Amino acid sequence: MVVQKTQDMLKFTDLSKVIKLMEDPASFNLTGKHLKYLKRVTEYCQYGIPLIDLVHVFQILNLCAEKVKDQNEYLQPMCGIIKLCGLPFLKQKSSDEGHYSQIVSESISQLGYLMRLPLSEVRIQICESIISFYTRQPSKMHIEGFQPTSTKYNAKMVEQSGVSETLVLSLVFLENEHHVKLKVLQALQCLSSTSDVNCNLMLKAQAASRICSRLNDPDPTGQLLFRSSEILWNLLEHGSKQEIINQLSNLDCIQAMKEVFVNQLLHGYRHYDRQLRNDLLVIATLVAANPGAPMVESGFCKLLILFSTFSEVKSHNPLVRSLKLSYNNEDFEMKKLLFNMLVVSSKDLSALQLMCDGRVILALFHYVKPNEKPGVREWSAAHFEELQLHALAALATLAPLLTDDYMTCQGNTRLLLLLEWCISQDPYFGHGNSFHGSSGRGSKHAQMRYCLRLLRSMLSQGEETVNQDFCDQGGMDQLLGIINSMLRSSEEEDAVTVEMQTDILLTLSSLCENDLHKKELFGSVGVELLIRLLKVDSAKFHSGLGHNQLILATVDCIWCCIIGCYSSEDYFLEKEGIFLLLDLLASTSQNMRNLILGTLLEFCDNPKSISHISTWRGKKDQSAAKFMVQLWKEEEKEMQVKRDKDGRIVDVEKPLIGEIHKGQRIVPMPAGCPSAAVMDVSENLRPKIYSIFCKLGFEDFPGLSAEDYVTVAVISRYLDFKVGEIWKEIAIELNAEEMRPVTPDQEALETILKTSKDVGRDVASLQAEILDSQQQQDFQDEKQMYAEIRANYKQRELAAKSWENYVARTSNYEALLAAAKFQEQSIESSKPKGRQQDALFHTVNIAGLHTTSFCGRTVAVESTPAYLTGGPLARTNLADEKISIRGGALQKTHAAKGINRFKISTVAVN
Repeated sequence: MVVQKTQDMLKFTDLSKVIKLMEDPASFNLTGKHLKYLKRVTEYCQYGIPLIDLVHVFQILNLCAEKVKDQNEYLQPMCGIIKLCGLPFLKQKSSDEGHYSQIVSESISQLGYLMRLPLSEVRIQICESIISFYTRQPSKMHIEGFQPTSTKYNAKMVEQSGVSETLVLSLVFLENEHHVKLKVLQALQCLSSTSDVNCNLMLKAQAASRICSRLNDPDPTGQLLFRSSEILWNLLEHGSKQEIINQLSNLDCIQAMKEVFVNQLLHGYRHYDRQLRNDLLVIATLVAANPGAPMVESGFCKLLILFSTFSEVKSHNPLVRSLKLSYNNEDFEMKKLLFNMLVVSSKDLSALQLMCDGRVILALFHYVKPNEKPGVREWSAAHFEELQLHALAALATLAPLLTDDYMTCQGNTRLLLLLEWCISQDPYFGHGNSFHGSSGRGSKHAQMRYCLRLLRSMLSQGEETVNQDFCDQGGMDQLLGIINSMLRSSEEEDAVTVEMQTDILLTLSSLCENDLHKKELFGSVGVELLIRLLKVDSAKFHSGLGHNQLILATVDCIWCCIIGCYSSEDYFLEKEGIFLLLDLLASTSQNMRNLILGTLLEFCDNPKSISHISTWRGKKDQSAAKFMVQLWKEEEKEMQVKRDKDGRIVDVEKPLIGEIHKGQRIVPMPAGCPSAAVMDVSENLRPKIYSIFCKLGFEDFPGLSAEDYVTVAVISRYLDFKVGEIWKEIAIELNAEEMRPVTPDQEALETILKTSKDVGRDVASLQAEILDSQQQQDFQDEKQMYAEIRANYKQRELAAKSWENYVARTSNYEALLAAAKFQEQSIESSKPKGRQQDALFHTVNIAGLHTTSFCGRTVAVESTPAYLTGGPLARTNLADEKISIRGGALQKTHAAKGINRFKISTVAVN
């Protein structure tokens, strides 16, 4: 639809004349003329105020605001102009929005400043116009020559104007104007619904505190509480949560919330009332999380404890005497919120006494029981399951703080009975609807999970009464049976199952630590359990199911439940537990090695474990000593300790300090605070590696290279280096504090520092000797290798020469005679010179033979057939080669297959 302005309206474009007329003192009494022109201004802007005329329109509006104080005739046209401000402004060009943005924001700010006028009609119209301008969509009507500004642009201009802050400040003037106050709250609700900027501006004006403190004001319409709570929720969603909590953490706000909540709980009967009650409870919970909030001083905390427990524990308080829950969804949500409020309030120690008086633990234990069939006026099965899990989660926080109440309620007995029900075969199908019920659908896993978590919270405190009571009832055997059944189960592991196994191991560790009798109860069953867990595949550590926490709990359980009990230690060694620990150490990540090394070190007190450690072999046949040296090198590399390419000490004064710690300035600290050198002992692996080497020794390790022994030289003097490092820190601290020890102490300090340097030099010298010795050894090994090579070639030369002599004897008759003569001379020279007179000698030589070999009565003549040698054209250097029995030059011929025809003929010699 196209709207064309009439000819008269088009002529009326000079708004400056209207301004001049109203400012002219001579026209002060011309009220009728003023109203006539104001009416024409209203008609001219009936479809929106053009941006080009915005300044003039607001000048006219301000003039009306001055005159309306004395003349009520200006009220109606003024409200008409303010109403026009609720329409989108009109632009002629698209660039007008950016060009007039500052003018628009300042104009909206002026509109907010008009709230100072003590006129209800004006204030209400301002709020309505702001709401309309902020939310109204542009009209579909087309105004010739103009376009309305977009809703997004209008909202941005409202944010820049800061009118939301102005409206919050105007609440001070509206204490006695209830209907105007409701309209302002409506505007604030609209402005805070989607804008972070508006919410922050409102918080700057203390909106949360101003609104919350007036929650309990009389309101026959019921809108005050609704709109106030909505604004607080909007501020929480879009503003600074911490700022809101700080503003609400005062006695006036908490008192108002308390009165409104109690009124809604006792007298609210509609669905809307219950929802509003729960919203207020959520806000109160957020406030209670602030340690500075006076929840106890206001009495709100005591009332919330009463409302949390009245349905489970009988009370004579008149507030709850006739109060009953209707077991609907809103009451169910309130019950969960009250449980959560108890957990949040437990951080305030003054609230614990109120919980003890209110028998909170007993009320929560009301839900720690097997799920039975609900009655007619009770929670449904799904609701009861969720409340049961929520109660168990709350007890995990509250019970350790109220140990006496826990024991009074026989907490261990109740939990063991619930555990027994969880592992029983009773048919039960969990609903698994809530956050606490995850992975519990169709099973009792959720109840078992929170039951085990509660037991871990209680037993890890080290309270002897609680722990002994648990063990006396057979709790340890029950826990071992549960985790064994989990490990034997064929079901696929999930995060909840792994978490339960971890909780059981941590609970057992807490029970057995420093208690030999409980370690004996842990026994061989527990050892076999831990052995099975140590064999878990290291690939599962990164599965995201929590196996990394499980293996840490396993190692901790070994430390607490096995070490110190000789029978368990021996059984653990018998099951090759040390090998598994070393395998785990080799495959695990850096952050787990400290605990594993500590456990191995504790085992070293048992003499039988030393042989196990020495026998272990890792990847590539790596020994334990070499692996420890490797860990030491990795630790020093991470600390950036200076070493040369061979691993030798570079800085003899600071042989253990890395570049990271060298840059830290030593600051004098109290005697009770450990220094950097002392903290280093507990933060890295080197002290534990040194202690393990002290048990294994520092020499005669198989598989260690010279570079490894260079590192072992540093490890062996670790304690001396660390002592020197600490004394150097002491000297630096004394200098920083400008203190000089007495002469004997000064001399002793200097001697210690000098000795520390000498130790560093000695180790550096020893390292050089080790490397030189290794270099000499390498040189000797090289010489021996070359000697072996020469011997091999010498043997080949002798064999070649022997062959040449053989060929010469067979081809040259004179050479054969010379060889025979030489042989006879050798035989004669070998015979004894003296002969017995009566001795009879027989000759062993056969006369007439032309050979140099020793012959008997038979001669074996070996003849090589032509089909093997290849004939006269084959190679003649057959003596230098090893001829295959599969044939020679003719191995591919058919004749080569007749190897069976080769025979050795025997010729008799007379």
